[in-house]
Amino acid sequence: MKRILNALTALLAALSISAVGQTVPASAAADANSTSAVPAASADSSAGLHERNPRYQLRKGDSFEMALPFSPEFNQTVPVQPDGFVTLKGVGSVFVEGQTVPELTSTLKSAYAKILHDPVITISMKDFEKPYFIAAGQVGRPGKYELRSAITVTEAVAIAGGFNDRSKHSEVVLYRPTPGGAFEAKVLNIKKLLASHNLSEDVRLQPGDLVYVPQNTFSKVRPYIPSPGVGVGAYYNFIPY
Repeated sequence: MKRILNALTALLAALSISAVGQTVPASAAADANSTSAVPAASADSSAGLHERNPRYQLRKGDSFEMALPFSPEFNQTVPVQPDGFVTLKGVGSVFVEGQTVPELTSTLKSAYAKILHDPVITISMKDFEKPYFIAAGQVGRPGKYELRSAITVTEAVAIAGGFNDRSKHSEVVLYRPTPGGAFEAKVLNIKKLLASHNLSEDVRLQPGDLVYVPQNTFSKVRPYIPSPGVGVGAYYNFIPY
């Protein structure tokens, strides 16, 4: 019996080491209780994760109406091309991907200032992607959800069906896309936040965010643990895939 117990202990230890190696990349780079950002594109990424009421940023495939009240000959509907540029009458190509409407207005004014004196430009979005977030991993209903209002990570998990019995509550990872196409990540200890009854560190989502709930270690090794009433022989004859 002692040899059997020693063999089981060694197997559990080996599986734990393997599970650590398969953890989400952001988890390996941050402590489970850490709330510091793990930048993938910039050195100062933590500020972006805490931004309140973020403005919509233009994406490829969006389009907007541009009106110049005093120069209506330049009025046009402008699509954002796959490379992030737009083509403007009298000006040519201008890169606008990732800009908010105020930033876009400023960009277009600077472009038209080359041919017009103090241009007045108004912008209205026409076609654009509805804000969304993605919930993945160990939640009740993984998938893509519309981001209809300002919600936090814990609220996003609840919308996606909540944690399941395999969730690792202490290392929920929030991935946030950056204009350059990379991602920044933040590891949140939701278990600690809920236990403290203080959600001040619960991060608000932005459009395009991915909330990933990893699998806990116990659920990874549970298939290898004999069930009550099952002989030890069944354990040794089990061949994992």
